[in-house]
Amino acid sequence: MWSKTLPNGKSFILDISYPKILYHKSDIGEYFLSSDSIGHTYSKMKIMRDIVNQFSTQDIKRFYSLASTIGAYIIFPSNMIDNKMTINAARGVNKYIKDRFDLSLLCIKYYYEGKDNPIADVLKRYSFFFDLFNDFNGYVNFFLLNDLIDQKENIKYFLPFKEFEKDPLPKNKSEYLNYMNGLSNFIKSRNFKINSF
Repeated sequence: MWSKTLPNGKSFILDISYPKILYHKSDIGEYFLSSDSIGHTYSKMKIMRDIVNQFSTQDIKRFYSLASTIGAYIIFPSNMIDNKMTINAARGVNKYIKDRFDLSLLCIKYYYEGKDNPIADVLKRYSFFFDLFNDFNGYVNFFLLNDLIDQKENIKYFLPFKEFEKDPLPKNKSEYLNYMNGLSNFIKSRNFKINSF
């Protein structure tokens, strides 16, 4: 699906014959990539249990099933550099992001703008990957993330956002519902884009 033409006009063809990774090697470089979930439901996290339990099992299963579809996945470099964390790992463990993709996308936007963000060092480590897409708009268009930004390239957050907080997870039933609806709508629209593409 991501084997296609880059914004610079060069072909980015991914070899799927390697176990558990996507591979590319050409004059633009060598890339080891793997998929990463961008549709985290938090339904299996202990600290979210009291909030998630306020919803029916059917609702959570439906949300989890949607978050397991292709629109809820993206690819990032999978090779460790200097034995340091990959983007996948950093997104998950960083206390300001905790796997929320709207916040991860904001960090990527800030990377392209040269602004500091909670995973700036990690993103800079993989600058060779982000350079493939020229700029933030190129990245968004390549990975069909358009429904997560507005016409001015502002992020459409799943929950209200001012600054990076230490606890970006939904804090009550209402916030979880808003998160669920926002993420679900994004995944559905991205699934449609992927299917159309």
